[in-house]
Amino acid sequence: MNQAGQAARRRRKLLIFGGIAAAVLVVFVLPAETGFDPLGVGAATGLDEIADPDNPELERGMARMERQDVLALSDTAPEPVAGVADTWEYELAPYDSVEFKYTLREGAPVTFRWEATGPLNYDMHAHPFEGGVELTESYGVGEAQAMQGTYTPAFTGEHGWYWDNRSTDNVTLRLTASGPLTTSTIYAGGTAAERPIAGATQTIEGTVEGHEMQGAAAE
Repeated sequence: MNQAGQAARRRRKLLIFGGIAAAVLVVFVLPAETGFDPLGVGAATGLDEIADPDNPELERGMARMERQDVLALSDTAPEPVAGVADTWEYELAPYDSVEFKYTLREGAPVTFRWEATGPLNYDMHAHPFEGGVELTESYGVGEAQAMQGTYTPAFTGEHGWYWDNRSTDNVTLRLTASGPLTTSTIYAGGTAAERPIAGATQTIEGTVEGHEMQGAAAE
C-alpha cells in the first residue's frame, strides 16, 4: 500500500474512533457527570442519579439511624435469631437489576448476609405500609460485594435491597436471613412476584402505595 493509501486508512480509523468516543460521551458520560441526558439512557439506567446526588430517602434514613438502632453491620456473619431461616439466590446478567423485599413487622430484628460473585451497586431501603413510597427510607447506598448484620425495622412494611450489576459479567447473588419472616417479594423485569418463605406462619396485611421497582418509571 502506498503512502497516500496508508494515510487515508489512518484518517478513517481516526474518524471511527472519534465517532465511538462521541457516542460514549453522549450516552454514558454526560448523564453520569452532568445530568444532561439527550437520549434518555441516563434515566433508564440510573446514570443521571450519579450526577444528582440529592437523595431524600437516604437523608430520612440517616436521620432515623441517628436516633434509633436500625442497622448494625458486622465483620462476620451474624448468628441466626429465632424465627424462620431463608436463603435466596439470583443471577444478574450484565446491566441487570433486581429488588428483593421482606415484609416485616416494626421492631422485630432480622439477621442477614448477602454476598455476590462480583461488586454490585446496592440500595438498602424500606417502605412503610402507612405512608407508602413517599416515606421511603434508605439506610445504605453504594457498591459492595457483601454485607451482613442485624436489621431492626423502624416500621411495618417492605424492607430489603435493590441491586444493580454495572459490569459486563454475570453476577450471582446469595442472600440468607433469619428472624420473624413472613413473606417476600421480588421486583424484576418490570413485574412483582410474591415469594412465599418455607416455614413462615406469621402474616402481615398491608401494601406499599405507589411502589415501583427503581428505574421502572423511566422505562
